[in-house]
Amino acid sequence: MTRLLAPTLASAVLVAALVVPAAPAAPIEVDKAVLDAQSQRIATIKKVHPAIVAVCMQGGQGVGSGVIIDPEGYALTNFHVVQPTGPLMQAGLADGKLYDAVVCGIDKVGDVALIRLLPKEKGKPFPFVALGDSDKVRAGDWSLAMGNPFSLAMDFTPTVTYGLVSGVNRYQPPEGKGLLEYTDCIQIETSINPGNSGGPLFNMQGELIGINGRGSFEKRGRVNSGVGYAISINQIKNFMGHLRAGIDSDHATLGAAVGSANEDSQLPPVVVKQILDESDAFRRGIADGDQLLVFAGRDVGSTNNYKNALGIYPREWRVPLTVRRKNERKEFLVRLMGNMDKEKPPVPGGPPPKGPAPVPVPVPKGGGGENAKMYQAKPGYSNWYFNVLERDKLLTAFKKHGDFSTVPGVWVIEGAYKMPDREGALKIDVVEAKDTAKVTLKMNIETTLEPLTQNDRALQKMPLGSGGLMMAMYHYHRFLTLGEKGFEGGFAHGGNEPFYPYPADGSVPKSLASLRVDCAVILTKHGSVNCRWYFSLKDSTLLGFETYVAKDSKDADEADPCEVSFYDYKDVDGRKVPGRIEVRHSDKRYAVLTPTKWTLNK
Repeated sequence: MTRLLAPTLASAVLVAALVVPAAPAAPIEVDKAVLDAQSQRIATIKKVHPAIVAVCMQGGQGVGSGVIIDPEGYALTNFHVVQPTGPLMQAGLADGKLYDAVVCGIDKVGDVALIRLLPKEKGKPFPFVALGDSDKVRAGDWSLAMGNPFSLAMDFTPTVTYGLVSGVNRYQPPEGKGLLEYTDCIQIETSINPGNSGGPLFNMQGELIGINGRGSFEKRGRVNSGVGYAISINQIKNFMGHLRAGIDSDHATLGAAVGSANEDSQLPPVVVKQILDESDAFRRGIADGDQLLVFAGRDVGSTNNYKNALGIYPREWRVPLTVRRKNERKEFLVRLMGNMDKEKPPVPGGPPPKGPAPVPVPVPKGGGGENAKMYQAKPGYSNWYFNVLERDKLLTAFKKHGDFSTVPGVWVIEGAYKMPDREGALKIDVVEAKDTAKVTLKMNIETTLEPLTQNDRALQKMPLGSGGLMMAMYHYHRFLTLGEKGFEGGFAHGGNEPFYPYPADGSVPKSLASLRVDCAVILTKHGSVNCRWYFSLKDSTLLGFETYVAKDSKDADEADPCEVSFYDYKDVDGRKVPGRIEVRHSDKRYAVLTPTKWTLNK
């Protein structure tokens, strides 16, 4: 190894003589665009900063992150964050305070939970963030992640990271038993670490575009390798009605196996390979070998496209899809099946029902604050308290259209009907007393049903081809006059769901997708008959309902419902009633009814 020798005295003097003090460097000018971007970034962080949540166990031990999305204190986080806390937890905000909180709704498959923070002062609003549109996110966009990694902030001040969106529409398979499946998620290089789970991902306008949940870590599991995944906010929007209604949500399946027609081809078509006989897809006419072209508005070019499109919807939603069969395009409206088995009541003396064991939700023993009063356990629900809250809120808004509880007894509806092969005068009598009920329908031919005593399923679906119009009118009368008291089998909020009423003028729609109206849903059961009631999210108008008559007394699985849509509401004695009713069954219009006279409580 060589090294420099120490300088002599003469050379040192010479060097000193040659050294001249340097002039001060001119300040480096920073591009204005860079400074503006920095200012915007800082302003965005300042704006959303107060709404970031540190989700904690009772007592303040941190387990994850979250973000408040409305002034009432509702906040989004991950299911795997609230799983260890149980239904009651605490939540810290950047103001340094710890708030009591309670689980509202959960989505175990999609790894999302909605919790609600309780204010220190009753009625005081919480800071919250706006929801963005994750479909507009593109690879290369800048993003901000905020949360409490490694529980670094003892005062709950969130940590901020900044980085690129590195991919969109990513698919991450479930982590055991179908849970924690990330479909259509956002891939980011924005650093997230343990403790960031459940925290927000923002665009540079401060809009919430995702909830951070998974990351790729090195073997010890503590250091991010540079790839993280956020659940898209648009997927969460599909489940928001379920989450607010305290529902233990499930994701959808088509009821059919879908895959590439030819694995050897570079761009093989995606086809239906196997279909379940009990699926709605089968009932609607989809068949093995059909090429899937469009699913819920998305082009399907690969099985990955299909998985991403399917995975963002709740079970039992209806979605349009387009297939190609023998060079002909066909569009269908299909009700999706569930990812997990529904709970069925055990048969007396028989074996327990099969299916995945429910995820245990620990409940604290004794005591508890105000949040404990906001938790009610019930099978199928993450918190029944919030279901009742949302259900009653919806029914109160609906009641503004008229109070029908004061007109029980006999209803007579008169007018006209029109069917594909005939038309004429219409008369519907609905009679209901304490122990009797009777529906008489006259459309040229008079037909009668006594729903409490006539259990023959074929009769309950009369008139032939309607799917059960008389049964539907009996439930309509019961719903309006008795409400919850009329449905001993169940009366619950069903979350939000799209409804597809056909054009009021009877014209053929351009597409089934164009018919979509987002609605809040009430689910009812009386006897062996289930109904779904659709209310406009805009003004709580009852747009229609579906009546499902069970196949037989031992089988609660339904086939095609009687679908009823309401139009042209008019006022009768201070109550809104429809001036046009369309009845459909099995993808066909059964009849259009035009009531001209309503006699209520005759």
